[in-house]
Amino acid sequence: MHSPIQKISLSVIALSVLVLVVSRADDTQSCSASSKPGESKSCGCGSDALNRAPKETVNNPVTDDDIIVEDDSSNTIDAKSVKAQPRTDSTTQHANMVKLAGGKFTMGTDEAHFHEDGEGPARPVIIYPFWMDVMEVSNKEFAEFTRDASYVTEAEKFGNSFVFFDMMTEEQQEPVQESVAAAPWWYKTPNANWREPEGINSNLDERWDHPVTHVSWNDAVAYCKWKGKRLPTEAEWEYACRAGLEDRLYPWGNVLLPNGEHMANIWQGEFPLNNTADDGYKWTAPVDLYKPNNFGLKQMAGNVWEWVADYWSIHHMQELKKNPTGPKKGTERTKKGGSFLCHKSYCYRYRCAARSNNGADSSASNLGFRCASDIDTES
Repeated sequence: MHSPIQKISLSVIALSVLVLVVSRADDTQSCSASSKPGESKSCGCGSDALNRAPKETVNNPVTDDDIIVEDDSSNTIDAKSVKAQPRTDSTTQHANMVKLAGGKFTMGTDEAHFHEDGEGPARPVIIYPFWMDVMEVSNKEFAEFTRDASYVTEAEKFGNSFVFFDMMTEEQQEPVQESVAAAPWWYKTPNANWREPEGINSNLDERWDHPVTHVSWNDAVAYCKWKGKRLPTEAEWEYACRAGLEDRLYPWGNVLLPNGEHMANIWQGEFPLNNTADDGYKWTAPVDLYKPNNFGLKQMAGNVWEWVADYWSIHHMQELKKNPTGPKKGTERTKKGGSFLCHKSYCYRYRCAARSNNGADSSASNLGFRCASDIDTES
């Protein structure tokens, strides 16, 4: 039996696909990425629309100290109680991280595909040396954090998260009452969280080495803090993505499939109705997969969107910036890298210059993170 929301959404999804691919003279209805930079509207996979209603918001905007955690007796305690693990030697502290030398690079692009995302202009940036996680944080790693810190994610507190419809069984779709108007393939799913990614009767079996999902910006900050790390800034993330390559689209160059080889986990087929999974994975893939970029970092494109530290802004100055940290205030946070739901026809955001945004308490099937840390005298 199909729930009412499923019957409605499947027909709406089909209609949405038809509408979005229809070419209009003024391009007011087209949301697909054009072959020419700047000739497309910013609809994509719709994950940027997955913000919680104001009445649900815990804190907006939020800072590190706004994070709520719970102890084993379910009494909420101050966010500062999320303590960093005891400091160990530098080798242990920075295991599975790469030490990046920093330097000057070109951030952004003058050939933006989504001008309204603030992809441009191209601008000089100097990055100071820092450490970056080789891989996205996995379910196994996040589980260790929640046990040690008695941490409860925001999706668990809200009692729901956003799930891509085709990842769910009919049974899991049954209790769903809402989908996202701007992107009806996203279901607001009761009981969906990092432990139960598709809601009821879902689990992490055979996915412990996949990236953790359904984590908010607040959750990501709390995890990195526990590890004695932090989220990378957007400038650090993009520097790490480009890995020394100037004026290139992807972490490995300009060719999506060099010698026919899949370099990232993105959507193949017709979005959002048919993912052929030519890259080997229909949804998330293990974090230790695909070739690393020149800096030794894996999956800087695709798999899951990655939270970065910065508040969201689409306005950037062209003068030289030194180790920028983004706006001082804002209402949403920035994410980078695209996800397994990205396809060039809808969400051409698995490019290093591409970017998107969500509220700090938002969570979804394709949203994760990795951590960074500063270089200090003990490193």
